[in-house]
This record gives sequence, C-alpha cells and structure tokens, in this order.
Amino acid sequence: MNKLEDHFGRWKNREEIAETMIPMIGRLHREKNLTITVYSRSLQNQSVIQILKAHRFVKQIEDAELSVVETFPVLQEVMKLDLHSLRIDIGKIAVAFKKDDRGQSIEEFVRQELNGAVEAGSAPAEPTDVVLYGFGRIGRILARLLVEKVGAGHGLRLKAIVVRESGKGDLAKRASLLRRDSVHGPFAGTIAVDEEDSAIIANGNFIKVIYSNDPTTVDYTQYGIKNAILVDNTGKWRDSEGLSQHLKCAGISRVILTAPGKGDIKNIVHGVNNDIITADDQIISAASCTTNAIVPPLKALSDKFGIVHGHVETVHSYTNDQNLLDNFHKGNRRGRAAPLNMVITETGAATAAAKALPSLAGKLTGNSIRVPTPNVSLAILNLTLEKETDLEELNSYLRWVSLHSPLQRQIDYVKSPDAVSTDFVGARHASVIDAEATIVNGNHCVLYVWYDNEFGYSCQVVRILQQISGVEYPSFPKE
Repeated sequence: MNKLEDHFGRWKNREEIAETMIPMIGRLHREKNLTITVYSRSLQNQSVIQILKAHRFVKQIEDAELSVVETFPVLQEVMKLDLHSLRIDIGKIAVAFKKDDRGQSIEEFVRQELNGAVEAGSAPAEPTDVVLYGFGRIGRILARLLVEKVGAGHGLRLKAIVVRESGKGDLAKRASLLRRDSVHGPFAGTIAVDEEDSAIIANGNFIKVIYSNDPTTVDYTQYGIKNAILVDNTGKWRDSEGLSQHLKCAGISRVILTAPGKGDIKNIVHGVNNDIITADDQIISAASCTTNAIVPPLKALSDKFGIVHGHVETVHSYTNDQNLLDNFHKGNRRGRAAPLNMVITETGAATAAAKALPSLAGKLTGNSIRVPTPNVSLAILNLTLEKETDLEELNSYLRWVSLHSPLQRQIDYVKSPDAVSTDFVGARHASVIDAEATIVNGNHCVLYVWYDNEFGYSCQVVRILQQISGVEYPSFPKE
C-alpha cells in the first residue's frame, strides 16, 4: 500500500471511531453528568472533526501523537462503570496507559486510574437556579455555557434573565443575539421564543425574560425561582451596598459580580484564591478578565521561582465602553474610534492581582493598549524573579503546570510558531502560555499569555458558580 492510501485509510478509520464515540459521550453527559475530556478539552457536543483535532492538539504539549484508536478503549471501559457527576480525561488515561510497563489490561488500568471515582461523584439533591442580570457579551456567553452544561439537569439551571425592555420585538432580538454571534459563531442547538410567557427556549431550557429597571422590584418566586444565584453582568453596581439590592428580592440567595468588586467584596480568581469563599459570603466578585488571565501564571511563577517585581502590559481587544467613532467619553483616549486606533489606557489588573495573590502587593505595575480586534487579548508579563532559570526549565515547568497542577483548568500551554489571536477564540482556560514567545535571561523573563477575554473569563465565572452551588465535579485521573 502506498503512503497516500495508508494515510487516507487511517484517517477514515479514525473518523469512524470518532463517530462511534459521539453518542457514547452524549449519553454519559445526559444520563450521568459525566464530562469527557482530552487534556482538559471537553468532547461534549463536538463534531467528528473537532474530536480528532482535540486529539491532535496533544502533540503540542506531549510531543507525541494521541489517536482516538487509543482513547476509544478507555471510553468503552468508562461506559461500564457506575460513575456520576465527574470530569474524566480519557486522553491523560490513554497516554499514561501507553507509558505503563506493568502489563495490565486496559480494563485493569482504567479501573485503577478511576479508583475512588464512584465515591467522589454525586449529584446534588436539587438543581441550583441561576439568574442572569444583564444580557450583554458576558451574559450571553454564560447562557451558552449554562445550557451546554445542563447534562441530566441536576446541577446549574438557568431560569431567567433580567433586562430593560427596549421596545417592540425586544424578546425576538434577545433570542437572535443568543442564536448568532459574530465572534463566537452560532449557538450549539436550537432556540425558540415563547411570546405568550415571555421566554426563550434554548435546547429545551425554559428561560424567563424579566423586564425591570429596578433590581429591588422583582419577586423571583412568582416565576418558580428559589434560592437562586444571581450573576450581575451590568457592572452598574460594584460595592456591597449596590449589589445587596438583589438580595432584597424574594428568590435570590447569593450574588456574583462579573467585574472587579469594590470595598470589602472578595475578588475571586478561580483556581487561585477560591478557597477563601465561605458559606456566609452572599456577594462575591469574579474580578476582571485580565486579572483572571494574569494571576494563575503569576502564582505558578511565584510558587516556583519567586517574583521580585514586574510590569504587566495588556494588548486588549476593544470593548463596548469605547466609541466606534470619535466622540465624547469620560475616560482619557477611550473616546477615540476603537476600530481605527491603538488606544493607551489604564488597567487595574496589576493592583487587582495583589488582592487575589497578596504576595504580589506592591510588586507590579500595569498598563493596557486597546487594539482594533473584537476579541482575544494578550498579557505580556515582564518579570524579575528571585531565582535564575533558563528557557527550557521555565517552559517545561509551565507545561507541567498546564497538565498536572491544580491550575490545569486555568492555564493552557501552546507551542506553535504560527499562533495568532484568532486561534484562541473560544479558549476555555483563563490563560494560554505562548511557549514560542517566552524570553528568559537569568532571573529576568517575559511571558506572553493569550486569553479569550469573553469566553475564557465566562468559564471562570461558571467555575465559581459550580463551586458555591456544590456542583464542581471532581476530575479524574487524579494527579
């Protein structure tokens, strides 16, 4: 057989295996709340090509091929086990099995890797209601993620969105914006509008659309909502006094702010300081997208090498608070046309980083350049370390962090000489280390960190939601 036929034959075989995997993955998610991943990349609702590409990506971080031929037997064994409410990385199990030299069968090895998983995974007695207050960029992505993750329906359930009515056809327009997105593409599923009950039906999820200009006037219980977590996406209120208005409403028990909180509000970067959340915290902040992007790699470097001081420069996509054309704006420079200019502006991310990681207090400065792209940003971490290192050691350490550390859901790692910003649209990690761009000179290093300032940040918000609602599912295999 010539090489042409050999490559094509293997491709067709892998396509067939991926096709077989899709209903298995769907059934595990729908019936058992199991999320199947390959090196932290979810295979839920993925096409054949997307599943094959997720396997192919492993080569960038493991320097070795991973095929569905190797993960499919792992998935088959998972199907046999009585597991519930877990994240299972069949890619890591398959790679570990290839490296194992004990002569175990795949059945024995998978059961060993998932030892304790039966006891670890359990669904809450009742789902947790979620309300989105505001339905802009972050609100709509959160809606997509919550609908995607509903699984068997035992976890987070999006019950309502609260917006100001904009006039005739408002409901249809809201649904259309959820259905189509210029950056993130079409919604993965079906969306319908229930005009009579003022609701959006997304993949069978009934989402009540509540119109209100005053957060204190809504009685959520009249819509069957109780003990809900409300996510305020408006940024209108950032202190306890303003956000506590939501807690006065019947049916709301806790509030998450998707912006940096002021005063005594805890600013949480999941994976770094989410352990400070207590049951008594009724209002918490998910900080900013940039804070979530820079704090995980800063923590990783601080833990290993120590940080003396540094500067953070963010090259940030333009946002809604800027003008499309030159016009008055209360902020310096932000009144200039966003699609036409690079705009130097301030960022509070360096200061906010110290709130999540107190060891950085007084050590960082920061600034930002807004650029004419609609999404995906880049943080440049220019740092002086306590310990000297070299390029190979630093990159190897960050690669390990992305694969095996407690920060593996926050930090991703890519080694590609041709990576550009659009490659990271839809990235679910808070930070993606660009290993090819890393610079090291003794105790001085420069890291380039990509982040989807919309999608990656929203994934961090969902992780907080999962934690405070008790549906943050354990991951296997254990590191």
